[in-house]
Amino acid sequence: MVAAAHPLAARAGIDILRAGGSAVDAAVAVQAMLTLVEPQSSGIGGGLFMLIADGQRVRALDGRETAPAAATPELFIGADGQPLAFADAVAGGRSVGTPGTLRALEAAHREHGRLPWAQLFEPAIRQARDGFPVGPRLASLLREGSARTLARDPQAAALYFHPDGRPLAAGETLRNPALADTLARVAAEGAQAMHTGPVAEDIVRAVRSHPSRPGLLGADDLASYRAVWREPVCTDYRRYRVCGMPPPSSGGIALAQMLGMLEAIDRRGGVPLSALGPVPAPFGLEPSPQGVHRLSEVGRLAFADRARYVADADFVSLPGGSPAALIAPTYLAQRAALVGERSLGRAEAGDPLGQRVAWADDAQLASSGTSQVSIVDAYGQAVSMTTTIESAFGARMVVRGFVLNNQLTDFSFRPSESGRPVANRVEPGKRPRSTMAPTLVFERDPAGPQGRGALVLVAGSPGGSAILPYVLKLVVGSLDWGLDAQRVIDLPNFGSRNGPTELEAGRSTPALAQALRAQGHEVAVIVQTSGAQVIGRVAPDSAAARTGQRWFGGADPRREGRVEVD
Repeated sequence: MVAAAHPLAARAGIDILRAGGSAVDAAVAVQAMLTLVEPQSSGIGGGLFMLIADGQRVRALDGRETAPAAATPELFIGADGQPLAFADAVAGGRSVGTPGTLRALEAAHREHGRLPWAQLFEPAIRQARDGFPVGPRLASLLREGSARTLARDPQAAALYFHPDGRPLAAGETLRNPALADTLARVAAEGAQAMHTGPVAEDIVRAVRSHPSRPGLLGADDLASYRAVWREPVCTDYRRYRVCGMPPPSSGGIALAQMLGMLEAIDRRGGVPLSALGPVPAPFGLEPSPQGVHRLSEVGRLAFADRARYVADADFVSLPGGSPAALIAPTYLAQRAALVGERSLGRAEAGDPLGQRVAWADDAQLASSGTSQVSIVDAYGQAVSMTTTIESAFGARMVVRGFVLNNQLTDFSFRPSESGRPVANRVEPGKRPRSTMAPTLVFERDPAGPQGRGALVLVAGSPGGSAILPYVLKLVVGSLDWGLDAQRVIDLPNFGSRNGPTELEAGRSTPALAQALRAQGHEVAVIVQTSGAQVIGRVAPDSAAARTGQRWFGGADPRREGRVEVD
């Protein structure tokens, strides 16, 4: 089964599985196709995080972009000594980090692939030459004001706009022969084709010669980039084992913290979380006020810790040197004790080691140019991959048919606050902190490998820093509230990033907002365009299981997701 953000991407993945490929093989094909059909969200010019389960172990692969060797902590400080406005920092070469997507995909394929590397690019190469109809989401984003900066880039203008400046409309055919040529080169030569040689030279030239915001990316940055295998962050939650990404993503730690606090709240008595599930609403289901309250409160506590402690752990050590202190049950019980009947408003970071630290809080919140891919294959392998170019259309630059990322804007623009350094400040070679949270959930089995039993959930979502509330909803909705993959995605989004309690516009009732305000919440009703892709194992005693079905997939209707099954 393949769940991806575009029908053509999901189809490319399932065709690879039908040809005998692994979940990793399918992920390569899906990413190649997304580069073509969803250029606003991800592509070979960006980076990714991937969790892979092969039946014996779970591995985390870090394909996050890196800061150029010439970068300094003052990268986004303007001539007036103040941080640049985010919109000014995004467009141009200054925001471009060293891409990691192809190096990561190649590393994953080397150890978990079954089909030849070149075969995995054939669907995207063919589609790029033949063309595809522009979808509603791409067309809509091309009409937005931010796309005006994209139109200033000559290669982007030739791809996505008519000669008179009009953006391509939904249903019009988009062909990308330059991308087809690039992917053909990658298929023949491997990821090295993008990190050295003519493609790399064009990337460096475009970044360094940008007319208004030239960047620092150099040939050595591309040539020396390596994807990194890391230990996943795994935690016990009720009768499950939940695994996520370690730093430089904050996703795995924050999710483990939120789940641990929810379990600690249940242990102290009162109404259990399982009884706070969604309630009927005019449009279907919406979360209950108490359910929103509880998940939002643990969310703001996790975001407070994230802002102070989490960054690229190769540069900034976590408290105690590993995620263990931040996800320790005793520490999470102390944090959970702060959750009461009224909202905390704004939470402060905790002290997992019981001592004051020198780091300042980081106020930076990530933007959203990201996509989620969830896959299971016939061999017992599963992949949850969150892939990104950071903002919509990244740095608003196109090279050889693909969009370059603006990932460096995920660093803190301010290197220090009140004389104390910010953990997520820019440093040469450093990977910016991310909120991406690809997630795998297993039955808990102390006798199994890494304490795991059977796989039960493959999940993740795009959404910038809102990824964490989105993924928490997916996990709690599946494990505590018993929703299947599609119903948990369809449930209105909600949560807190240590600011207002956010409710999804158009999918929540005024009564829900009113009930939360009565508990002291500042409520913001906003557009929350998640793009979750979820695959869940059906209950063994369900009607679906009796007919031989093993998995139930869901794709987010807020984008153009599709589930394909063989």
